[in-house]
Amino acid sequence: MTTTAKELPISGQTFSLEGDTAFLILPDQSSDKLPWIWYAPTLPGLPGIEEAWMFDRFLQAGIAIAGIDVGESFGDPQGRARYSSFYQHLRQEYNFSNKASLLARSRGGLMLYNWAAEHPDFVACIAGIYPVCNLISYPGLHKASEAYGMTEEQFEADLNRHNPVDRLEGLAEANVPVFFVHGDCDIIVPLEENSGKFAQRYQQLGCEIKLVVPKNQGHNLWSGFFRCQQLVDFVISHSK
Repeated sequence: MTTTAKELPISGQTFSLEGDTAFLILPDQSSDKLPWIWYAPTLPGLPGIEEAWMFDRFLQAGIAIAGIDVGESFGDPQGRARYSSFYQHLRQEYNFSNKASLLARSRGGLMLYNWAAEHPDFVACIAGIYPVCNLISYPGLHKASEAYGMTEEQFEADLNRHNPVDRLEGLAEANVPVFFVHGDCDIIVPLEENSGKFAQRYQQLGCEIKLVVPKNQGHNLWSGFFRCQQLVDFVISHSK
């Protein structure tokens, strides 16, 4: 493991794992099987200063925060495999809890929720700020198929193996709790096709999900998304 440079919204450490840039922010107090929150997408500039308020409250609750940049993977199998390597690294090197709380912002939902679908027993809870849950909606099948190394026709035929909203059964069987906050005016990641469809299908599988829908808000940096006390309380309660 080597150190690498990355700007973080609050003090933490960054490092390179198998060529990918990762970050780790540890609370002052340590514990056995340290609870932790896995944030995505860890692209350049993310997490941003918008996350600082949430991160500070997680740390005060004794919860670590981590993430790794696997590029614009849109949740593809290669990105999921690199996520698994990251998960194993944190478990072995830092004695993290075997269950992570997943916190996705926007397209981070494709990355985290696809990994969660294949590892539901390793997930404490799922949270999202206007998360992408549906590849058809964003980035669209044509762009996603390129990332997955398929033709658009091949990708569409194989979509239910790669689309988070089509992969909820394992999460439902594990009864993983879910909380989303998603504006009703989101044009980039429309509510109905993403958090709304996830919520509808998850409820049909017999599971509870909390969906908060701020009125007249889109895909923006409104403070209510990033200073949502309900989201923070949800994540902390399921992480501890």
